[in-house]
Amino acid sequence: MNIVILGSGNVAAVLGRKLRNAGHEILQVYGRNASAASELAYELDTESANYTSLISGAGDVYLVAVSDTAIAPLAADLRLKGKIVVHTAAAVPMEVLRGVTDNYGVFYPLQSMRKQQEKIPELTIYTEASNDKTKKVLDQLAGSITANPVHTANLDKRSKLHVAAVFVNNFTNYLFDLAESFCNREGVAFKELLPLLQNTVERLKDESPSRMQTGPAARGDQDTIRRHQEILKDYPEQLSVYNFLTEALMKHC
Repeated sequence: MNIVILGSGNVAAVLGRKLRNAGHEILQVYGRNASAASELAYELDTESANYTSLISGAGDVYLVAVSDTAIAPLAADLRLKGKIVVHTAAAVPMEVLRGVTDNYGVFYPLQSMRKQQEKIPELTIYTEASNDKTKKVLDQLAGSITANPVHTANLDKRSKLHVAAVFVNNFTNYLFDLAESFCNREGVAFKELLPLLQNTVERLKDESPSRMQTGPAARGDQDTIRRHQEILKDYPEQLSVYNFLTEALMKHC
């Protein structure tokens, strides 16, 4: 398919690479930041534009991969009658694109993406569309860039998945950051924790998290908890999080 990518950030870059590697033609990259759009276009061997009036009309699918708050203002400047136009956001209704074309929808990749990543991550893609024709095209497009099943998800489901994703990805990464900072100051190698993390993730494939919890809070081991708190006395942020999560776990377990 001939694809026009509207956006030049993380999602635009990763999806652009995936689509190009799958044999699709990236006709153009549009972005308000001319430098970023030009850089991504160069990588994808295509042209760039930084004015909506210069967006190509020759695309089959227009992928709006910009921030949630930027979708509506961009859509207000687009007129792509008859074209398939989709955004990639979890928590934005597809109807924000209704004025652009009759063939609109959502192409939501559930994954943490950074354009600096050397290895392109595997994606799980959720689609929604204004009509069956558009849905079929989006599902085919999604299936061409992922080996995972392609799912249908309306705004309600996508929003709930996004909330859950914040817990399993953003919040856990914050904890990794706190742990790494502590390790660095204490002369401990954070990477020595990776086998533990990898084992936890592997077990999640077959077990419920509710059956996997271990540690001093789950055991009610007050002596160990006090020793940990003493070690963390010079780390107010880590200690605050430790105390909050320990209390929450003791109530939960």
